[in-house]
Amino acid sequence: MARESGPIVKRCRYLGIEPSYLGSSKRLGRRRRNMRKLSEYGVQLKEKQKLKFIYGVLERQFRLYYEKADKMQGITGENLLKLLELRLDNVVYRLGLGRTRREARQIVRHNLITVNGKKANIPSIQLKVGDVVEVKESKKSLERFKQVLDTTHSRIVPAWLEADRDALKGTVNANPEREQLDFPINETLIVELYSK
Repeated sequence: MARESGPIVKRCRYLGIEPSYLGSSKRLGRRRRNMRKLSEYGVQLKEKQKLKFIYGVLERQFRLYYEKADKMQGITGENLLKLLELRLDNVVYRLGLGRTRREARQIVRHNLITVNGKKANIPSIQLKVGDVVEVKESKKSLERFKQVLDTTHSRIVPAWLEADRDALKGTVNANPEREQLDFPINETLIVELYSK
């Protein structure tokens, strides 16, 4: 399965985002100021790359999310963000069951998670209100999850999720709202890019 790999900090520096938005504890060093001015298209493209990088989604899948968001009722850009937020790997990350989205994706792929009591090993599964995400009963005692919880204990779980960290599970209580996202993205630029 294709995925984006490479140095996180270097990519974050290029895109102008803090590694903390990815769950990484690394910090950006001092930025060089000799970057050339981007065209309107360049700014829009960079915003799309930023969003793809945060969620770890490749171009083809991202395009499908955009097309689905465009067909939904409401504002296309906000719909796109909601679809990305409701991915299983992202919800595992948001609940604090993974230190980063990459680790959350790996946890899902390794069959460590259930959704509503059923095996779920596809990171892109779209969750809905009422879905319960939980670490498999037989895997709850793994040292890995003790270490993850030690690292993520101070992470704030968004209001649209309810987390039970002692039981290693959480519930989707509502659809995420735009103002609940904790990273700087201008989704309007992405919509303008795809509207051309």
